[in-house]
Amino acid sequence: MIFKRLACRLGPLAVMLSVMLAGCAATNPAYDDPRDPLEGYNRFMYDVNDKLDRAIIKPLARGYKAVVPTPVDAGISNFFNNLDDISSILNNLLQLKLERAVSDVGRVMINTTAGLLGLVDVASNYGYPRHNEDFGQTLGHWGVGPGPYFVLPILGPNDIRDTLGLAVDWYTDPVRQVDPSEWRWGLVALRGLDQRADLLSASKVLEEAALDPYEFTRDAYLQKRRNDVYDNKPPPEEEGLDGPPYYY
Repeated sequence: MIFKRLACRLGPLAVMLSVMLAGCAATNPAYDDPRDPLEGYNRFMYDVNDKLDRAIIKPLARGYKAVVPTPVDAGISNFFNNLDDISSILNNLLQLKLERAVSDVGRVMINTTAGLLGLVDVASNYGYPRHNEDFGQTLGHWGVGPGPYFVLPILGPNDIRDTLGLAVDWYTDPVRQVDPSEWRWGLVALRGLDQRADLLSASKVLEEAALDPYEFTRDAYLQKRRNDVYDNKPPPEEEGLDGPPYYY
């Protein structure tokens, strides 16, 4: 439930389902956080995702972590990061961050060649950092507010802006071009499992430290996405494009 990046791999289906479910959900006056008017629905979906994670996804991730050697695990993560960098190039261009776009092009070229199709992250050692730009960030860059917090089935924390951005991320994902479909969805599953395995330690901290895991996850997500949109230099919230009340 907490690996956000899996959203753009599963396509618009989960987005459409979530919109329909949220449309049927009434807001609860007991919930007064202006960022989260759908808190009743969101808490319900959070619990559903959490049960699914505990019953199926987390055990699979633990098994993956146990049997896959650390160097192989790192290579798989690097391979998918290299594919994600292609989408980052497009979004940096859309945001007119030309220097970053050029850097991302160099990063992909280096890691695809010298890094053996991205299995080894050579580029980071040569001053080409990852930028991790997606279409939700592009919308935010051009002034689109995040809208209400929104928990997607399976895919977890989101907001309305990022949910809409997922459709574009899906169509620009290189994995989507893989044929036959068995290979494509196999790569989708492997990427999701690899990302969930990498988050095992983080989910343990969440379970042990947070009095309300839902609120902790929500607040952490919204703060992270705000930092992402402003490249880790957000203005004071009252001056920002996506400050309270967090609606369009």
